[in-house]
Amino acid sequence: MKIIHSDKLPAPGGHYSPAVLSGNHLYISGQLPISLDNPQPRGDLAEQAHIVFSNIDALLATENIDKCHLINVQIYLCDVALWPELNRLYAEWMGDHRPARTVVPCSALHYGALLEVSAIAEITLS
Repeated sequence: MKIIHSDKLPAPGGHYSPAVLSGNHLYISGQLPISLDNPQPRGDLAEQAHIVFSNIDALLATENIDKCHLINVQIYLCDVALWPELNRLYAEWMGDHRPARTVVPCSALHYGALLEVSAIAEITLS
């Protein structure tokens, strides 16, 4: 097991790793809309989703892969009314790639975030 960090992301605020490489899978912990420039979630869903997706892209880049390697994505969304916009933003980010996905409507997320996203990517070992 290899712990993955990115210098493009803030240090974790709890007892966890941003991502873990195990075998040929990269497990990305739940990403909140927090970045080096944005230490607290703010803005609308589009702004927050952009930060979350950028965080995932940064963690994938540590292993020289991109979102086309994602095989499973889990999204926690604080308001089911935001689902259509989330779906649009997600499709823009993902393009033609369609990994398995789960969206879980929930009542509240840490720091008042509108969404949190975790993912699993498959890496081709050479």
